[in-house]
Amino acid sequence: MLKAYKFRLYPNEEQRIYLAKTFGCTRFVYNRMLAERIKSYEENKNLDIKTMKYPTPAQYKYEFEWLKEVDSLSLANAQMNLDKAYKNFFRDKSIGFPKFKKKTNTNNYTTNNQNRTVYIENNHIKVPKLKSMIKIDQHRQFTGLIKSCTISQVPSGKYFISILVDAEIMKLPKTDNKIGVDLGIKEFAITSDEEFFGNPKHLKKSEKKLAKLQKNLSRKQKGSNNRKKAKIKAAKIHEKIANQRKDMLHKVSTQLINQNQVIVIEDLKVSNMVKNHKLAKSIVDVSWSEFRRMLEYKAKWYGREIIIAPVSYASSQLCSNCGNQSSQTKDLSCRTYICPVCGMIMDRDINASKNLLKLAM
Repeated sequence: MLKAYKFRLYPNEEQRIYLAKTFGCTRFVYNRMLAERIKSYEENKNLDIKTMKYPTPAQYKYEFEWLKEVDSLSLANAQMNLDKAYKNFFRDKSIGFPKFKKKTNTNNYTTNNQNRTVYIENNHIKVPKLKSMIKIDQHRQFTGLIKSCTISQVPSGKYFISILVDAEIMKLPKTDNKIGVDLGIKEFAITSDEEFFGNPKHLKKSEKKLAKLQKNLSRKQKGSNNRKKAKIKAAKIHEKIANQRKDMLHKVSTQLINQNQVIVIEDLKVSNMVKNHKLAKSIVDVSWSEFRRMLEYKAKWYGREIIIAPVSYASSQLCSNCGNQSSQTKDLSCRTYICPVCGMIMDRDINASKNLLKLAM
């Protein structure tokens, strides 16, 4: 089974120059190939895209010799990414047409471990084309065959490598525990066992500091070194918030996976919910979609089952005791569910999680 491990890199000046060249070349090849495809499609609209022939990165090297200075596998992966995006668009137009890559503070490229050219030795990692090995902070060990790796530079200027490994993952021992999980904003998650996972509100806690840094950034002259420094300071705050959020999501999802065989969660339409401008920022901060993604891939790894409740299932409006449906909880200020039929009184979120649990029975 494929599993990715992410580590921080500490390249020296020579290595940073090579990485910058590779970032730029993969972006150039991607954009050049996309432009060729757009031109070809406009000239041959009646032809099937599957039969069309396009230039390859190797052919570009005759015209642009500096492409030979970087890893050819990184250019081949740029082509594969474009092929996938292009085919996905014609398969489903709602996905959107591939966009040109812009020169930003976020850069990345992917290479493959062909002929064992990627390996770690003495806290350094070897990647194709680069003669010297890059220092790596390998904070956790792994076993298995390295398939590929993606090197990236984030807006704060830090470098990371994500290593894709074909590893054997041990399934967790089976358990009879089943649980319903209601996701919220006041509390991040509430289980049918009446366990509450608080919402740390990382963005809200850093909002004043972030606003001050953004204000300071806007005052700097464009293109100046002071503006670059201010930009990095703001990027570091964003990075810290993202890391805090991800850490919390991993801890909660891992705990639920370890303790339960079956987990039932709601099918939340986040894209529709963020249209409520009063709650949009809070909804984005809790990252329900990312939490669901983590639960799903961890369940696949460790032999657990995730059940997604249908959108039409009104878990918060049903009485978990008698099944009567009441619209009282449509008002978000109503925090207690009082059943008009059986008289049951319960916290609205606990009641919703107990209704979700019924789907696993």
